[in-house]
Amino acid sequence: MPTEFDYIIIGAGSAGCVLANRLSEDPDTRVLLIEAGPRDLHPFIHMPAGVSKLVNKKGVNWDYDTAPEPNLDNRVLWWPRGKVLGGSSSINAMCYIRGAAGDYDGWAAAGASGWDWNAVLPYFRRSERNSRGDDALHGSMGPLYVSDLRYTNPLSAVFIEAARQAGYAANGDFNGPSQQGFGYYQVTQKNGARCSSAVAYLDPARERHNLHIVTKALVSRITIENGRATGVVYSSGGRAYHQHAQREVLLSGGAINSPQLLMLSGVGPADQLRRQGIEVVADAPQVGQNLQDHLDICTLQHSTQRVTYDRLSDIVVAFNYYLRGHSGPGSSNIAEAGGFVRSDLAPDDRADVQFHFVPAMLDDHGRHRLRGDGYTAHACFLHPRSRGHLELVSASAGDKVRINANYLSDAEGFDMKMMVECAKLSRTLFKQKAFDAYRGKPIFPAREDLSDAELAEFVRAKAETVYHPVGTCRMGEDAASVVDSQLRVRGIDGLRVIDASVMPTLVSGNTNAPTIMIAERASDLIRGRV
Repeated sequence: MPTEFDYIIIGAGSAGCVLANRLSEDPDTRVLLIEAGPRDLHPFIHMPAGVSKLVNKKGVNWDYDTAPEPNLDNRVLWWPRGKVLGGSSSINAMCYIRGAAGDYDGWAAAGASGWDWNAVLPYFRRSERNSRGDDALHGSMGPLYVSDLRYTNPLSAVFIEAARQAGYAANGDFNGPSQQGFGYYQVTQKNGARCSSAVAYLDPARERHNLHIVTKALVSRITIENGRATGVVYSSGGRAYHQHAQREVLLSGGAINSPQLLMLSGVGPADQLRRQGIEVVADAPQVGQNLQDHLDICTLQHSTQRVTYDRLSDIVVAFNYYLRGHSGPGSSNIAEAGGFVRSDLAPDDRADVQFHFVPAMLDDHGRHRLRGDGYTAHACFLHPRSRGHLELVSASAGDKVRINANYLSDAEGFDMKMMVECAKLSRTLFKQKAFDAYRGKPIFPAREDLSDAELAEFVRAKAETVYHPVGTCRMGEDAASVVDSQLRVRGIDGLRVIDASVMPTLVSGNTNAPTIMIAERASDLIRGRV
């Protein structure tokens, strides 16, 4: 392997794989991609329904926990993040959601110039290969396959019908002219198999002589000399390596790892760095701040009919999937149907509640198996006002940061009001006539007559992440932002952050597609094409 590269990319996740593909398109550009996890070889990664089994596969997961959350009964919440080629796109539920146009116009209005909806739409379209074809909002020639589900559980149709009975519109395309309404999710799948960023972007580029991929390698530090990033130090197989970058170091570790590595490299809040004995290279107080995540509340109901996924035979599902052309329940992403609602509390015209319906009982991320049959409505508030932060616990890259998610901490208490609204809307959907033939006893919450105060207690006891942390290396044009609108780290030349951590605020939905878009646009910024 060469000792010098033009670009070194840290993290082969949703963004890093995009960068590796795009930058190595020029055969004269030498690119090194470094991933802490292994190759994406586990069969549960590629069989979509395997998502329910990946929760127990520690080898492909950073397996984070938050600090005790004061507004959630001091519970420690589990935060799974992908530690494998493809990152979290290799372990997520594959829902392809971009968010609302107003999300990106809001970024631009807040100072992230060049990231308004009209500017980012071409990059969504460039990345996308939609099975429905090309139109003004969708692409059909990109590397990321976006498809309709091959198989859906009958209860998913019941959920959509229940939403119609409750007065909500049907929506066949959440990424179309309007996001609001209920329907089936399109998913990042190719021929019934997961299409992660590794499958979409990395696999086609693997044989390029100018792209080198190193897995199971932990970066401990970005080397910075005279105010410029010059390379990285990483360990692999018990040995330490130093690689030099002639042009730029591109940090794509995600909302947890990217700010951690900046701080370990001397870029972060000076007081915090000094406490860990780290030399301050650039005092950047906002690194690790502005942490945002979608908090999610699950409403569970028993089913009187055995049509759910709760008792499926894993052997039968895998047999049908692998030996019968990627068919049957094995091709399901489990969270097949969902919807977007603008509640009565919404301050603007965007949807502020998202639903994922699961035709199975899902408690504690699926780690707590319940007996019998049932179904689950996930509901999350899309625009939380609470902000958390990350803290180093040591100067070692091998030690996880302290995650202070700080859920439900906004001074007005609006986030809690919205979480109560989420729980009430879920219960309303489950009460519709469409569920009459399936409705058994309620599970969580166990009563259907809870007051708002009792629902707030339910939220404190049961709410969990829905896996969308962002914001810890905020993009903007103000001096306090971590990166500018071209994603360049303030105060350090030759260093950019390119992943979900740069989002100023959460988008209205899942964060994988927006992260891929960010990397697509960043590849043009790096090459001077924007």
